[in-house]
Amino acid sequence: MSPCEKASDVSAPDERLVVHPLTPVFDRQSCVLLLGTMPSPRSREAGFHYGNPHNRFWRVLAALWEEEVPTTIEARRDLCYRHHIALDDVLASCRIAGASDASIRDPVPNDLSRVLDHAPIKYIFCTGTTATRLYRRLIEPVCGIPCVGLPSTSPANARMGLDELICAYAPVRVAAEGSSSRS
Repeated sequence: MSPCEKASDVSAPDERLVVHPLTPVFDRQSCVLLLGTMPSPRSREAGFHYGNPHNRFWRVLAALWEEEVPTTIEARRDLCYRHHIALDDVLASCRIAGASDASIRDPVPNDLSRVLDHAPIKYIFCTGTTATRLYRRLIEPVCGIPCVGLPSTSPANARMGLDELICAYAPVRVAAEGSSSRS
């Protein structure tokens, strides 16, 4: 590296361009949109959102409604539909090393109109600091809907226990139940 190059201009050894491969989860009843940053390698492999078995997302959502944790894609999709939850991600593509949000470079925002034009979304929550920051910078100025930032359910967020995450995500249930009762 020359003295004029910045360290941030050098790719991490396992960094690669990732294009978002997942279909958003929503129906015409969805009123709350939960956005991650970009699907992890395990989620891309599983073909569904929050596919890493160590990610606590599905345990948190199930706990909000005092339900069993869904373990299949169909059961996870059904949980979202029953509670008027839509799922997607902030980014359409980026350069990333593994699942490390901290390594993201060259972020390209996702086109959320495919959800926002077809579902009565009233609230948007971003799952994690990076998702929140990128949404506020890249998407909120375009769509005009502010987001609420939530802590990450990723195993990388070891500082928060499951009970703390469930408490932090309680506004999702309030928003979903309040919005769906007015629909």
